[in-house]
Amino acid sequence: MNTLVDSPLTAAPAGTGRVWSKRWPIAVAVLALFGWLLWSVSARQALLLLVGVGLGWALAAARFGFTTGWRHLIEQKDPSGVYGQIVLLAVLAALSMPLLAQFPETQAALGPPSVSLLVGAFVFGLAMQISDGCGSGTLYKAGLGVPLNMAILPLFALGSFAGSAHLNGWLALGALQPVGLVQQWGAGTALAATLAALAVVAVGVGRWSGQRFSFNSMPRRWLWGALAIALFAALNLLIAGQPWGVVYGFGLWGAKAATALGLFDPAANAFWSDPGHAERLHQTLLLDVTSITNIGILAGALWVAPRRPQDARPLTGAQWAVGLLAGFVLGYSSRLAFGCNVGAMVSGISTGSLHGWIWVPMAFAGSLIGVRVRRRLGF
Repeated sequence: MNTLVDSPLTAAPAGTGRVWSKRWPIAVAVLALFGWLLWSVSARQALLLLVGVGLGWALAAARFGFTTGWRHLIEQKDPSGVYGQIVLLAVLAALSMPLLAQFPETQAALGPPSVSLLVGAFVFGLAMQISDGCGSGTLYKAGLGVPLNMAILPLFALGSFAGSAHLNGWLALGALQPVGLVQQWGAGTALAATLAALAVVAVGVGRWSGQRFSFNSMPRRWLWGALAIALFAALNLLIAGQPWGVVYGFGLWGAKAATALGLFDPAANAFWSDPGHAERLHQTLLLDVTSITNIGILAGALWVAPRRPQDARPLTGAQWAVGLLAGFVLGYSSRLAFGCNVGAMVSGISTGSLHGWIWVPMAFAGSLIGVRVRRRLGF
């Protein structure tokens, strides 16, 4: 399978000079886009590009894989990756919740508890193990040049668009109003409850794996990766006024493509006829917060490793077919679940959304099946 090795991704393949010879075009392109955004669009979008680059760099350099962390816990009883994710959630909640209370214009990543959420999260957890990537994982591995993830990226966008077009039908099956803990309880109580819940999860993971949480025993990459991602995600909230997300940008790309080809009438769809979504659909992608950070993540990952992973091996035709189908399902189910590991879990939990806490056990249950399917398919 096209997985990443555990050697440092920042290691030079043949000398520092060769690495810089491959990286300088990336740096020039990012700086040029930054300057153009600053001059022609807005300082906010220019800064968000750099935030995206930072997120892509941290994800790729630390090999901070949400999917991989869960799989290692399930198959190997290795809790390191999940502990890293708990640290990320705790630090980001400590940064985000006070920001939400201090700046009323900022928004939490709220999603409604619903049938759509339950189904979407479960299916997403299953599909992400087969495709070896969630939303952020697909982005940064595509930036690293992993062939399957590069091919999945447009299918993820198509699936996310399809999910958005069908979302209102799914919500009609049953949905409650979103619940925001910061709005309900205040930042202090919401943060205390979140940290307590994360501590309970850490204890449960320790019992599952037989390895208690310890900073000393955690691989350094999971720790510094969690801290770096938390910092950039908090900057995203502060600059954009909304939490870090991935899936909406994918759906917007798919909707723009379908509309441009005359295959979709947004005015006839409940989701895309909403004034906010309709406005973004008719604007340039460079004005969309999620799209610009997604572009940055691709660039940041490309900067870290401007070469193909050493252990990438060819896939069979059947593996390609299943992987690509899983990529489409990833996009569709993530829209039903109001986010992926980033939008629902990381941003949802860290900004106090109840739907994030519902998403995690459902997605983990799906992953329990997904790792077995993956093994049977020989990935």
